[in-house]
Amino acid sequence: MGDLFPDLGPEAPVISGVAHDRSEALVTVRGIPDVPGVAARVFATLAEANVNIDMIVQAGASTGTADISFTVPESTVHHVEETLRERHDELAYRTFDVNLNVGKVAVVGVGMKTHSGLAAKFFDALSAHGINVLMISTSEIRIAALVPLDVLDEAVRALHTAYGLDAKRVEAVVYGGTGR
Repeated sequence: MGDLFPDLGPEAPVISGVAHDRSEALVTVRGIPDVPGVAARVFATLAEANVNIDMIVQAGASTGTADISFTVPESTVHHVEETLRERHDELAYRTFDVNLNVGKVAVVGVGMKTHSGLAAKFFDALSAHGINVLMISTSEIRIAALVPLDVLDEAVRALHTAYGLDAKRVEAVVYGGTGR
């Protein structure tokens, strides 16, 4: 069995790839009541409309309201806008806006579970290139950031270099989203 499945060491490589997606849209619902159950209502409403949600951030304000930002596939933006308009009174938000000029970049690797400093390297690489992070999402094996679309390619290159994934020849294909 050792010939078929060689021991590559514990969780090697730490970071196995960089992925990106150009087909995301950022939606921000502003001025919703900052009370229990409101986020549940927002996302239940979108679930009923068959909208897939990816990244989510909620920020509260001292005024008793909150803003919820989330990403959706760009192809569903008109449906999301219609749904939010139709349910405005029920959701009791002040306004909402949509940003189509965003993209998601992520590093993935099973070794992330046991190695420290990988998030620091991720954000250091983006910072060194002057790339602003709009949202962050993580899991045991992934760090993802939403960035302005016009710097997405630069973000991918910066992360490839930071994690030592640059190569002179193509060795693997990493999913890069559906495009626009």
